[in-house]
Amino acid sequence: MKKKALLALCLLTALCVLSACSALPLTTLRSMFPDGDSAPAAAVGEDSVVISKAAYERYRKFDTLIEMMDMVDERFYEEADEETMLQGAAAGLLSALGDPYTFYYTPDEFAKLWEDDEGHYVGIGVMIQASYVTNLCTITRVFKGGPAEAAGVQKGDILYRVGEDLYVTAQNLDEAVSIMRGVEGTDVDVTFLRKGEEMTFTITRRGVTVNRIENGVLDNDIGYICLYEFAGDSDREFKEALDELMEKNIKSLIIDLRGNGGGWVDHAQSIGDLFLDSGVLCYMEDKHGERKYYYTTEGKVDIPLTILVDQNTASASEILTGALQDRAGATVVGVQSYGKGIVQQVQAVGTQGAGMQITIEQYYTPNGHAVHKIGITPDVICEMPEDAPTMYDFGDLSDVQLKKAYDVALEKIQP
Repeated sequence: MKKKALLALCLLTALCVLSACSALPLTTLRSMFPDGDSAPAAAVGEDSVVISKAAYERYRKFDTLIEMMDMVDERFYEEADEETMLQGAAAGLLSALGDPYTFYYTPDEFAKLWEDDEGHYVGIGVMIQASYVTNLCTITRVFKGGPAEAAGVQKGDILYRVGEDLYVTAQNLDEAVSIMRGVEGTDVDVTFLRKGEEMTFTITRRGVTVNRIENGVLDNDIGYICLYEFAGDSDREFKEALDELMEKNIKSLIIDLRGNGGGWVDHAQSIGDLFLDSGVLCYMEDKHGERKYYYTTEGKVDIPLTILVDQNTASASEILTGALQDRAGATVVGVQSYGKGIVQQVQAVGTQGAGMQITIEQYYTPNGHAVHKIGITPDVICEMPEDAPTMYDFGDLSDVQLKKAYDVALEKIQP
């Protein structure tokens, strides 16, 4: 029995089980086979199955793919890996939507996604943000004590090439990251662009532990929390950092979200809840106009807030910033944020450990402001000078944007 017929029978049997409506004889499958082929005996005899006409018509849309697989099996000059072909078809299906935030994860990629969320991996120790506007991948953070820092990589460098052949774009960033990951103690050549100049580093892969929160107290009892991403246990860690600062009797708080590309929406909700009484954090709207609201509850920490953002502040960071700007009287300092005002759902698919990410909604601030392709507009504009260093020690007030946020925070507590 030919592979095409077997695949057809399997798919139709599954559809039959899932369908509960009028029946269509499976013998109509004969029209799907080219001249000289016929449906297998099981399809027309006592073992035949029936499906609804709607299910049958839906199945026929995939007939071309089955025919192509059959042609590869019969004619391709090398033995093909069917599972890899199916994964490629799944990736192409989602890629055809034209949304850079909707894509397929192979089983290996899906496993690495959760590995990243745990914050422990073997690699070079950088955080990267891809822009689907410029197609560039920018280093937004270099982990302290990590191999990239030791090699000389700096925040703001553009990831240009990995190895000899892979020129990195937003579309193939996952592949580049996979190459930079690997066996501890092995080397990888990575090329960056820094002010237009190519710089290649040979970096030794090592175990990396991601710290997502740093906190401290600046002069005049001004608290300072850097939140680098909404992942892992960032919401719990943020609360612990805030509690620690409140015990030190801070009078004002700066939340630094520069370079924070976002993450889990529920983490933004939990952190926002610390500073807001009951009300709307944000709301999501799908293509049907249906809205879903995220709420905060009573019991806020009453402290003046200043939020620091830049062009790489995105997604969940913008949800938090918009909510605190609209409802908590927070002053936003910096430059226009990235403008990723859409939300993705991540879920497992199939039975082999694969997954997918799909854009399902747009989100709006409590006051109804759209964020997608717009961003959050700061209350106080402050740009970094072109000749400014790309990396500063934590709390270094020679950082022009941090100094401006500090001045704003100080004004909030002065009589």
